[in-house]
Amino acid sequence: MGVEIAESPVSGEEYQDMKRFVYDYLAASIESEEEGGRMRWYPWHSAEYRYNHILNVTELAAEIAEKEGANVDVTRVAALFHDIAKLEADQDVHAEAGARVARKYLRSRTDYPESFITQVCNAVAEHSYEGDLANVSLETRCLMEADLLDKVGANGTTLMLLRMGYESRTHMDANEMVGRVLERGEDAISRVRSETAESMAHQRIKRVRWFKEWLEDEIAGMEPAEPADFDLK
Repeated sequence: MGVEIAESPVSGEEYQDMKRFVYDYLAASIESEEEGGRMRWYPWHSAEYRYNHILNVTELAAEIAEKEGANVDVTRVAALFHDIAKLEADQDVHAEAGARVARKYLRSRTDYPESFITQVCNAVAEHSYEGDLANVSLETRCLMEADLLDKVGANGTTLMLLRMGYESRTHMDANEMVGRVLERGEDAISRVRSETAESMAHQRIKRVRWFKEWLEDEIAGMEPAEPADFDLK
């Protein structure tokens, strides 16, 4: 079970303030870069895309946390801050950078107990952990499972197809690209630990399989072009 914190629950107003801060921080990260920000030549690395991903993860993480008995406040606040430094820091250090931003915000703008802040920041710092999810706290696990789930299913497929269009790939490459989303979904199932997240993952993968089957039926006989090396981070 997660650690219960009865003091200072996150109010609706406080949560809305956090959301505004996160979006403004992402937007400022783009504006402060003379060349347009890290990987800004891809639209999904914009402040708008990253913020939408954060909101998706926050909703999923809160649902998982509630059903799995984790502390929902810790989980959803950590999810809200988990990618806040994504547009200004390198991939391998963005989690730690995000934890520093979250700690500064929570200490300076709220009166939450230090135990709450520590749990939130630990979850943010650890959300990129690539090992067994059984080795992290329940709240961190809920965040990590939600982060995995947002990249699979219909959402992950749409992102891949949008990326193909942006790179002028043809529809004949689509089957293999959708297959990569399916592979990512299978990997997500192998990593998640909660029954809630596993059920969500299976449902999302089912949608991708259906789409892939329909696509294969309609593009049968077409000669695919050489696919690009895609990454859905």
